[in-house]
Amino acid sequence: ERETVATRFDKKIIEGRSFSPQPSHEAILGKGLAQTLKGKTGDQIVIISQGADGSIANDLYTIVGITESGDPTQDLSSFYLNLKDAQDLLVLDDAIHEMAVIVRKLGQVSRITREIRVTLNDPGLEVSPWQEFAHSFYVAMQADKEGNWIMLFIVVLIVAIGVLNTVLMTVLERTREYGVMRALGTGRMLVFRLIVYEVAFMALIGLVVGFGLSLLLNHYLSIHGIAMPHPYRYGGMVFSHYYTEINARSFYIPAITVLFSALFVSIFPALRAAHISPARALRTH
Repeated sequence: ERETVATRFDKKIIEGRSFSPQPSHEAILGKGLAQTLKGKTGDQIVIISQGADGSIANDLYTIVGITESGDPTQDLSSFYLNLKDAQDLLVLDDAIHEMAVIVRKLGQVSRITREIRVTLNDPGLEVSPWQEFAHSFYVAMQADKEGNWIMLFIVVLIVAIGVLNTVLMTVLERTREYGVMRALGTGRMLVFRLIVYEVAFMALIGLVVGFGLSLLLNHYLSIHGIAMPHPYRYGGMVFSHYYTEINARSFYIPAITVLFSALFVSIFPALRAAHISPARALRTH
């Protein structure tokens, strides 16, 4: 039960079942190892090893499950026993060689790892964060995050081009108005600020409306998700749906990005309107 909480071991089982609540001489094999040994659930397997006291360790176990971790190399050598069965086989008494520590917040992993190392202060003991023992999954996650930034850049670029097009067309359509304002003595800086303020106001309205709609949509997708055409297994987990997450970061980063993009692209049309010639603008149809 503790192993399931710590590593979600039950999610990795693709055939058969997990261990019985009590030690029952049961074994679970990795998918690659099971294929190599041509073993399946219900078969019996003999283990021959060496005990901690130097004796020959051997016993008979029943295969009750097959696991797939998402790492073919790991699955070629994965073999699992109940902790008590393993201790009896290898004459370990109550000794263990690995302990998992669960941290509730991902951002605290590095700090707690350092604290454990300092507290133990034993070169014979190794303290490894999850990024090391789940390296393949960590690399895939980092690649996904980098791809996400590229996608965000593309979205921002599209938004900026759309805002630039809208503002530029608005300035062109009101060329005569700006010409009248300039002819009546309106300063260039005032015209410039007028357009920038207008764009900022339009962006804020868009952000408020977009915030409300996206909050409702994200809430729905965070519960129901979007089903994938073809589910796949990676890192011992089955990915079958895309789910959204509602957090402050997913809202304030796009909001700030859109607002500053709108203000930035409004500079060129505002400069054009501020430096417009009144006589020329009044002759525009």
